[in-house]
Amino acid sequence: MTGHGLLYRALPLALVLLAPGCFRARAGLTPEDDAARRERIETLYQDYRRDFPDVNEVTPQGLLDLRAAGDVVIVDVRTREEQRVSALPGAIARAEFEANRERYRDFTVVTYCTIGARSGAYAERLRGEGCEVFNLKGSVLAWTHAGMMLVDGEGRETRTVHTYGPQWDLVAEGYESVW
Repeated sequence: MTGHGLLYRALPLALVLLAPGCFRARAGLTPEDDAARRERIETLYQDYRRDFPDVNEVTPQGLLDLRAAGDVVIVDVRTREEQRVSALPGAIARAEFEANRERYRDFTVVTYCTIGARSGAYAERLRGEGCEVFNLKGSVLAWTHAGMMLVDGEGRETRTVHTYGPQWDLVAEGYESVW
């Protein structure tokens, strides 16, 4: 194959890899604007919420208010790979929380994941164990739509979010999704 032939065959793949947001939006996987993305987050979250109807929920702003009012531990239930990309500032991994349950005995627990399904299930379990627990409504996706800061695995501010998969590529404009 000539150099030009290889270039023409590789160009479409390069475009897909370099501009995934454009192609996802065109394919209908990602709503075009923030209002439509927020609506999709709400719809998906409410569908998942049926599995944990008794769990209290909190919005991103409500989480900030809870934090200001007392002892709160934010528990990220996502995978290590997801957490390395970004996390809420001050959040700890589920494994760290589990290893230090006694330390957080008197804390209010707020769980989160990508959209709130995995964290809602975990919050349900914690509620059954007697914890005061809230699930972050819309989780990290809602956090981006509230314009809140995220940090990467090194503690540096980031605007990249591991969204678990293309179905949840619903971050606010100005943030980047990876999976």
